[in-house]
Amino acid sequence: MNFATFSAQGAMYYGAVADAGIIALNGDFPQWPTLLDAVQADGLGRLAAAATDKPVTHTDFQYEMVLPNARRILCVGVNFPDRNAEYKDGSEQPKYMSLFPRFASGFTGHDRPLIRPPENHTLDYEGEVAVVIGKAGRRISQADAYDHIAALTLCNEGTIRDWVRHAKFNVTQGKNWDNSGAIGPWLVPFTDAAQLDDARIVTRVNGEVRQDDVLSRMTHPIRREIEYISTFMTLQPGDIIVTGTPTGSGARLDPPQYLKPGDVVEIEVNGIGTLRNTVEDEAV
Repeated sequence: MNFATFSAQGAMYYGAVADAGIIALNGDFPQWPTLLDAVQADGLGRLAAAATDKPVTHTDFQYEMVLPNARRILCVGVNFPDRNAEYKDGSEQPKYMSLFPRFASGFTGHDRPLIRPPENHTLDYEGEVAVVIGKAGRRISQADAYDHIAALTLCNEGTIRDWVRHAKFNVTQGKNWDNSGAIGPWLVPFTDAAQLDDARIVTRVNGEVRQDDVLSRMTHPIRREIEYISTFMTLQPGDIIVTGTPTGSGARLDPPQYLKPGDVVEIEVNGIGTLRNTVEDEAV
């Protein structure tokens, strides 16, 4: 059973996703006002039990960023073998992973528009798997890393490319424009290593496949990401790690092909689902 944050008639909810709609659950768990609170309390199992045999409560709703109040979102860059070559700078594959923060305000939900700002039109897509931490830990071993994952979701790590070049060592500006990316549609509880080890990422723009690769080819596998990140910071329940995108982003095509209003971007991963977004210009 998968879980989402959604809005309906001006109110925010979370609940279990069903074929015919969604089952609101926050009213059953006042101690967990948001889905993030449920994750932090290791409550996804209780949500699933509460939703069993319960009728759909909403058929007219909008998906929101799945954890809109997430405190920490850490992204892994240049994490597939071909991605480093795409930069055409002659550098060897880095020994250590590149990391940068993103903030929840930079993400929207499934079936919502990515927003292209008026200041710059180099809005790009990056299809990725994101893992949500469920158990706190510091200096976590690779052998134990999967034990700290509560759930999986998808990320379009939308980027304003020109703005990642505004400083020598800093990509934060280009990675945090409001509603430039998306996380969702839902949380898929993590129960089996095969959910990650056998996962394939496919990104389509207007139906054309742009990215297609498997997580097993990652330069820094997810077990290593959790080990490395937890070396310098204590991972906490509700933290999100966006694990890396394959080759094929729009900036690396010849000529570059950035997103424009009317485009539809779909990120599909077997066993997790499909994250779909349109593109609109910001209303100013």
